Amino acid sequence: MSDGSVQALRERHGERYRWLLLLSVMVGTMASIMSSTIINVAIPDMSHHFTLGQERAQWVSSGFMAAMTVSMLTTPWLLARYGYRTTYAGCMWLLLAGGVAGGLANDYPLVLAARVAEGLAAGVVQPIPAIIILRAFEPSEQGRASGIFGMGVVLAPALGPSIGGLLVDGFGWRSIFFMVVPFCLASLWLARRYVPDVAPGGQAANPQGAALDWRGLLLAAAGTLCLLNGLVELQGGTPLAATVLLGSAAALLVGFVALQRRTLQARRRHPDQGIDPLMNLSLFADRRFAMGSIVAFIYGVALFGSTYLLPVFMQLGLGLSASYVGTILLPAGLVLAVCIAVVGRLADRQPTHRLVGIGLVLLAASFALMTTIRLEHPTRIVPLLVVWAILGRIGLGFILPSLNIGAMRGLERHHIPQGSSVINFLRMLGGAAGVSLCGIVLEWRLAARGAGLDAAASTPARIAAFDDTFLMLAGICVLALVAALRLRDRP
Repeated sequence: MSDGSVQALRERHGERYRWLLLLSVMVGTMASIMSSTIINVAIPDMSHHFTLGQERAQWVSSGFMAAMTVSMLTTPWLLARYGYRTTYAGCMWLLLAGGVAGGLANDYPLVLAARVAEGLAAGVVQPIPAIIILRAFEPSEQGRASGIFGMGVVLAPALGPSIGGLLVDGFGWRSIFFMVVPFCLASLWLARRYVPDVAPGGQAANPQGAALDWRGLLLAAAGTLCLLNGLVELQGGTPLAATVLLGSAAALLVGFVALQRRTLQARRRHPDQGIDPLMNLSLFADRRFAMGSIVAFIYGVALFGSTYLLPVFMQLGLGLSASYVGTILLPAGLVLAVCIAVVGRLADRQPTHRLVGIGLVLLAASFALMTTIRLEHPTRIVPLLVVWAILGRIGLGFILPSLNIGAMRGLERHHIPQGSSVINFLRMLGGAAGVSLCGIVLEWRLAARGAGLDAAASTPARIAAFDDTFLMLAGICVLALVAALRLRDRP
C-alpha cells in the first residue's frame, strides 16, 4: 500500500482525515478564487498605468475567465492520468508563477499572459473540491462539508478586496498579483501531507491511460474566444466582425457537440482503447443535472458580471477610492461566509430547488435595488451600498452550497469527476461571458445617455447607465429562477 494512498493517509490521520483533505484543497481554491476576483479593484489603476480603454482593461478579468473556463474540462483527464496530488500541486506552481510574473511585468501583454497562466491553473483546481466532497463524505455530511468549504473559500474574496484596495492605494496594482503567493506556498505544503496521489475512485493514476481529447479542447477554446471577442465587437467594433465571430462561436459549439457525441460512441464500442470525451453528454440525460447546468451558466453571468461591475460602479460612478470600495464590500463578504455555513447544514435537509430559488430572488433584488443609489443623496450612498451588497451575498449564500451538490446527486459515482468539471465549466463560461457582457452593456448605455467614464466627476447620466446594467443582471437572475424550479425531485 502506497504511503500516498487514501487508506494509508486515513490510517495515519484517523477520522479527521477527510476534513484535513478538505482543508488542503480549500486553501488552493482560495488562492485561485482570490486571483480571479481581486484584480477588479486594480483595473482603474492598471488602465491609467498602461493607458488602456475600458474594453482592453477588462481583458485582465475576461482573459483569466476564458482560460479558467476551458481548462476546467481537462480536470477529469488530468486526475485519471496523474492523480490528485500531482495535478493539484502542478496547478499551484503554475498559479504561483503567474502571480510573480504578473507582478513583475512591465508590458500589458505580459500581464495578460500571466493572467491566462493563472486562469489555466485555477480552472483545473475548481472542480476538485466538489469531487472530494461527493466521494469522501457521506450524503448526510455533504451539505455540511460544502458549507464549511464555501465559508472558508468566500473569506478570501471577502477580505481580498479590502486588503487589495489598501495595497493598490499604497503600493499600486502590482501588489495585487503577489497576494496569491502565501496561499500557494501553504497549499503546496498541505498537498504534500494530506492530498492522496491516487486518481478519483481510489485507483492508482494511469499515465498510460486514455489520451486527452485535444480536438475537443481546441474547439472549446476557439469557441470561447470567438464568443468573448464577438461580444466585445458588438459594442466596440463593426457589425460584420461581431456577426462573423458570434457565428463562428455557434458553429464551433455545434462541431464540439458532434465531436463529443462521436467520441462517446467510440469509447462505448471500445472501452479499453480510444479517447475519453472532454464533455460526457450523457450526463445531461439526468434532469436535475441538466437544469442545474442551466442555472450554473446563467448564475455565472450574473455573479462574475457583477463582481466586475460593482467595483467599477463604486469607483467611476460614485467616485470612491479603491481602499474604500474594499471596506464597503467587507461586511457583505463576512455575512456571506456565515450564511454559506448555515445554509450548508440546511442543504442536507431542504430540497435544492427551494434553496437555489430563494438565493436567486435575493440576488435579483440586490441588483435591482442598486438603482436606488443617487448622487443627490450623498449621506445615503454608503449605507445603501452596504445593505444591498449584503442582501446579494445572502442570496449567494443560499446558492453556493446547494447547487453543485444537488445537481450531481443523481449521477453515478464514476461520473462525478465529469459532472463536476462540466457544471463548473458552464458556470465559468457564463462568468467569462458575463464580464464581457457587463462591459458591453455599460459602454452601450453610457453612449445612449451621452455620458462617459473619462470625466473626473460623475453625473446622473453616468449613474443611469450603471442602473441599466444592474437591471440587466436582475433580469438574468429571474431567468435562472425558471430553471431552478425544475431542480425539484420527481414525485
